[in-house]
Amino acid sequence: MRRAVIDIGTNSVKLLVADVSADTVEPVWEGSEQTRLGRGFYDDHRLRPAAIADTAQAVTHFVQVACEQGATSVRVIATSAARDAVNAGELLDSVRSASGQTVEVISGEQEADWAFQGVLTDAALRDQPALILDVGGGSTEFILGHAGQALFRDSFKLGSVRLLEATPLSDPPTGAELAATRTQLRAFLDREVRPRIAPHLAALPEAVLVGTGGTTSILARMELQLADYDRARIEATRFDAARVRWHVEQLWRRPLAARRELPGLPPERADVILFGAAIYEAVIAHFAIDTLRVSTRGLRFAAVRHGLSSPLHVESLHQPTQL
Repeated sequence: MRRAVIDIGTNSVKLLVADVSADTVEPVWEGSEQTRLGRGFYDDHRLRPAAIADTAQAVTHFVQVACEQGATSVRVIATSAARDAVNAGELLDSVRSASGQTVEVISGEQEADWAFQGVLTDAALRDQPALILDVGGGSTEFILGHAGQALFRDSFKLGSVRLLEATPLSDPPTGAELAATRTQLRAFLDREVRPRIAPHLAALPEAVLVGTGGTTSILARMELQLADYDRARIEATRFDAARVRWHVEQLWRRPLAARRELPGLPPERADVILFGAAIYEAVIAHFAIDTLRVSTRGLRFAAVRHGLSSPLHVESLHQPTQL
């Protein structure tokens, strides 16, 4: 069955169209539009009208793409910014008005569960003890599991857009600003994450770190200097701690205009990549991890397998409205 899932994140809206069977998810079409739903959000936890309008427009476009790709059903999910917003209803109403689709706002726990299940659609990781790290725009999910069972999962209020909004930077960022960010991340991990996950990590010391989401895929593309998306090469990439640190320092010493020219780094991600990469560096250092593996699978690969999708018909699509 060909299905689609549209994921409204804090930074971007993403579409996965996939052929789904009992055991497999085979991607047919994937795309992303950066709408930065979380822009200006963290002062008062209100989604801004322009960000809502851009997001509704992106969802409408992706519903049409899903139809063109032959999907028989679509589900629309939303994560950190939507679940934290005091005016989330405005987003849901705008998406329904523009696209005809209902949005499911999922919990942090559900997001972590689906990130875990989605990564395990890769047979190479199915039996591997793993600490899965999904760094998003507004939240980061930590999931520790083995043989298909999650032993620990939690969602933390740590994300690339969240940090970008809270951290004014020079252009290029200074060494002092990078040092301050590293200190802030160490303190967060020590205060919020370590007390919860350390006992579970001690019971599974052989777990490898698997990064899923945009940040690690971009780091792999930068490492390989890939102009185009190549799933097999991205997922074959491995980083040690020194190489992740090297990428962080190379990114943080360049001005925004120069980062936008780096091979493998989408220009629209050249600001948030600073904090996404720094989060991975901090986790690797804090928990003394040797190797980072990359997964291009995650939340959407699990969401597309489960129920609650809506039938998708071209004639039922609404024309975009003025928001």
